[in-house]
Amino acid sequence: MSEDGLDPVIHAPARLRIMVTLAALPAGDNLSFTGLQDLIGLTPGNLITHLRKLEDAGYVTAHKNGAGVTARTSVELSNAGRTALERYTAVLRQLLDSAGQEAELQLGQIRLQDGQRLVDAAEGRGVDRALGIGLRAHDRHDRADDRARVDADRQLGG
Repeated sequence: MSEDGLDPVIHAPARLRIMVTLAALPAGDNLSFTGLQDLIGLTPGNLITHLRKLEDAGYVTAHKNGAGVTARTSVELSNAGRTALERYTAVLRQLLDSAGQEAELQLGQIRLQDGQRLVDAAEGRGVDRALGIGLRAHDRHDRADDRARVDADRQLGG
């Protein structure tokens, strides 16, 4: 496992796609090598390399039937692979949730700092002056809204 708990064998994008594709099959079902290759979009050499790493970890099993031109290789997700993928997705969800909570916390802190700056500015300029600045900005906004309404009425012929 990596420092953040994500399985490095699964974490490689191509191997993650392989795992997810095989996990979509019911337990015990398999997919032909060529079918998997078509779905994933990897070259045969790349697919073989990634499947070997997953097989070495015990996450997939490959079965070869026949010989020569009639040979057919099928691949399936093992129980250990299914469990590893479930654990991987749980850790990933946890990381995403904690990152979202951290971002919300940082945003809240920024808002508090901005609010404190406004308070400091009001105290530094005097409350009356700060309120006057706020009221003038509000009046400008109202006048702009009024102009927009008049323009819209003109366009509608009203």
